[in-house]
Amino acid sequence: MKSGKKSEKKSKKTLKKKKLSSNITTIILILIFLVGLSVMLYPTVSNYINQRHQSKAIAAYDEKVSEMKPEDYTKYFEAAEKYNKKLAKNPSAFYNPDEIKGYEKILDISGTGIMGYITIKKLGVELPIYHGTDEGILQIAAGHLKGTSFPVGGDSTHSVISAHRGLPSAKLFTDLDKMEVGDTFTITILNREITYEVDDISIVLPDETDSLQIEDKKDYCTLMTCTPYGINTHRLLVRGHCIGTGEPQHIHVTAEAFQIDPTITASVMGIILLIMLLIRVLIRTRKKGQEGKHLKCNQVFLHLKRGDLIGNNKKKKKKKALKIKPSHKEQIFS
Repeated sequence: MKSGKKSEKKSKKTLKKKKLSSNITTIILILIFLVGLSVMLYPTVSNYINQRHQSKAIAAYDEKVSEMKPEDYTKYFEAAEKYNKKLAKNPSAFYNPDEIKGYEKILDISGTGIMGYITIKKLGVELPIYHGTDEGILQIAAGHLKGTSFPVGGDSTHSVISAHRGLPSAKLFTDLDKMEVGDTFTITILNREITYEVDDISIVLPDETDSLQIEDKKDYCTLMTCTPYGINTHRLLVRGHCIGTGEPQHIHVTAEAFQIDPTITASVMGIILLIMLLIRVLIRTRKKGQEGKHLKCNQVFLHLKRGDLIGNNKKKKKKKALKIKPSHKEQIFS
């Protein structure tokens, strides 16, 4: 009986260890899977979130513009054009932009720093344009280079719009190198949409700024980003000249900011299906473990029962041996 109990305890301990080891392995595999999945989906999900914020910012800007009166447009455009004229007469302001005061207030109709937005249909990009090129701005949107003309059009102007490329969290100007001479992009400021056609693409060092200077009677806009991809030792410049000015072709609405990217939908559905599959595997593994445990218990029970039967048989044999009658010889001499 004692040996039977000991074997039962050992079998229970063995089962517990195996179960614990199996659960730890399963948990580690799930964690590795989730980490890998998170790394894989991070660029897609984060870019979607950024695009959503960008769309909301542009929709809010358009809504604010729609509430303005014609005289408000005139006031803001006059301030921007006045700044541009001062800039054209003072080339040193490109290097020392603070020489011309009031930059931050010009074209800032909402107090958020957004002056308008850029649309590049070929790249599927639409970004709000903020005042300045601080790192915080370039991480989420496009920035207007302080010391260059405001992008409102007109002779003797050259505006520069900058954005990052290669960020895992946002697309921005990542595909700017796909632009070719003859492609177009638009800049929307208040109720004015200016279309530019690409006429020059160049790669320069960060301190080579001659191609960003204002040219007499020309209306230029240059898109700037870092290159080569991931190294960022040079600057990619995509310059366009104005080919037309008009009213915006469409007005953004807030609902556009909540459109779900099919890639995100597919990713989420895939995650849900994988989680369901993992749960099913875990349940089946647990059931098998329980079945194995019951089988072991039954085997132990049968073993103990068999031991008891053997013990009882031995006792019976002993009793029978004690009851054996004396031999014939013993009866004669008694």
